[in-house]
Formats: sequence, C-alpha cells, structure tokens
Amino acid sequence: MNVEIHIADSHYLGYAQEICDLIYESAQARGTGIAKRSVEYISGKINDGKAVIALDEDKLVGFAYIETFSHKRFVANSGLVVHPDYRNQGLAKKIKRKIFDLSRKLYPNAKIFSITTGLAVMKMNTELGFKPVTFSELTDDTEFWKGCQGCKNFDILQRNNYKMCLCTGLLFDPDVKPVQQASSFAKKVVKPVVKRKAPNKMFKK
Repeated sequence: MNVEIHIADSHYLGYAQEICDLIYESAQARGTGIAKRSVEYISGKINDGKAVIALDEDKLVGFAYIETFSHKRFVANSGLVVHPDYRNQGLAKKIKRKIFDLSRKLYPNAKIFSITTGLAVMKMNTELGFKPVTFSELTDDTEFWKGCQGCKNFDILQRNNYKMCLCTGLLFDPDVKPVQQASSFAKKVVKPVVKRKAPNKMFKK
C-alpha cells in the first residue's frame, strides 16, 4: 500500500463522480449515514480546498470534506469514506487527522462537530479532543440538518424535533483547554510514614 493523503484542489476534480459513488455505496453497506452527495457539491469542496483525498498512486481510496455553518462558527468534518479494499488498516484515522488539521487551519476559532453512529469514528474523534454533547449544543443552522435527509433515519430526527436521533453528537471546542490527566503534585511519589513502636523500657526496682 502506497497511499498518500492530499489537500484537494482542482487537479482532483476528475475523481468527483467516483467519490459520490463511494459515499453512496458505503452508506448502503452501513445502513445509516448520508447516502448521496451530488457531483457538483463534491466538486465545489475540491475546488475550494475544503477536502482531503487519499490515493494509492492514481486509485481513489479515501475522502473527507469540510462544511461550515452558522456564519463559520461551526465546522463539520463530513463524508469520511474509505474504499472497502483499504479498510482496517488505519487509513480512516489518518484521513480524519488530516481533515481535522485542515479545519483548524482554515477556521481556528470555530467549533468542530460530528454526528455519527460508528464506534470507530467516535473513538477517532475522542482521541482528537471531541466530547459527546446533546444536539442542542451543535449548530442550529437548518442547512446542516437538511443534509440528513438522505439518511434512512431522518424520520426519527424529525419526530424528535431535531433534538435526538440514533447518531451521537461530538464537539471540539477550541476555547476549552484539555484537562491534564495528572497534576505535578500527583506525580510526586510520596512515601508512607511508618510509625515504629518505642521499645519497652525495663526498670529496676
């Protein structure tokens, strides 16, 4: 495997249809998630430099893109997909890191969020500093939730007034500092104090 992950630009427009097909096929296999994206939509992300693409020489093996909402106060890393022949090799994690770093570079003050049913995605996000949140803490931009219309569980989201679904909400807030796992005081080794009994004194009568 000789996979390289690139920040997308106009040189990669020829992959747009293949990317759409891969996203659709992946959603069908999972039974959940965003089922379709148009060629025009994916091409726009590629042209704007808001996507990353993974290639094994000239073969498409992975993709992810950035969406912005609420006047760029919220950013979503979306459409993460890996070709079936390249799964379970750590590639998704590398793509996730690349699109996360690109999001932080382009929108350093934005909150980055994700909704997912996948345990693997939850684990990747947690390692990057995401925290589980309720949907109320995510963007209220209607354009984001319109994107869920292609998911088979969209009716569940509607019935719950867009406050709950089968997905878990995850949020990275750049203003929240990571909690240190241990303070310098806790790291010090403190030896227990052992009290010794004084020896019995013998008194002569």
